[in-house]
Amino acid sequence: MARVYLSVGSNLGDRLQSLRVAIEQLRALQEVAFVAASPLYQTEPWEQVPGQPPDPQHWYFNCVVVIETSLAPATLLEQLQSIEGALGRVRGPGTHEDRRYEPRPLDIDILLYGDQVISASEDLHVPHLLMHERAFVLRPLADLAPDLEHPILYQTIAQLLASLEDAHQVRRLDQPARWFDS
Repeated sequence: MARVYLSVGSNLGDRLQSLRVAIEQLRALQEVAFVAASPLYQTEPWEQVPGQPPDPQHWYFNCVVVIETSLAPATLLEQLQSIEGALGRVRGPGTHEDRRYEPRPLDIDILLYGDQVISASEDLHVPHLLMHERAFVLRPLADLAPDLEHPILYQTIAQLLASLEDAHQVRRLDQPARWFDS
C-alpha cells in the first residue's frame, strides 16, 4: 500500500462540516486506510477581489490528510473527485487553469503518492505542482511529516517551509487534536 498525502480545503458553506464529511467519506472508501489528519488552518485565498480587503468569511479551512491505499493514482483521483461532487463541488467549463481559484465547498488534491512522480493528465500531477510554493499546504503537511522528502526537489517538508516566500496568511485554528471526529 502507498502512503498518500492529500490537501483538503473548503471556502464555501459550512467549511468545517465539509472537511469532516470529506474525511468520513475517505474513511469509507474501499482500499483506503485513514492514517491521520493535521490540525486545522484558516487560510487566506490566493486570488482576492481586486481593491477589496480579504474577508475571513471566505477564507479556506485547510488540512492535510494521510491515507494508505492500494488504489492506482488515477483511480484514487476519480474517487476524490466523486467525494468533491457529493459535497457540492461543480467543475465548470474551461481548463484547470481557468478554474484554479474558484471558490469551492470542497477541494481535495493529491500532494504526494509514495515517492512516485506522475504526470498523467491535466488534473493528475504528483507531487502536486505548486505544493512547495504554498504555505496552506506546507504548514499542515509539516505538522504530520516534517522529515518527508519531496521526490523531485530533494528537500524535506521542513526545509521547504523554512525557505517559503508565500506571504498569504495561514492561521492554525484552536481545535481539539481530533477535530475531524467531532
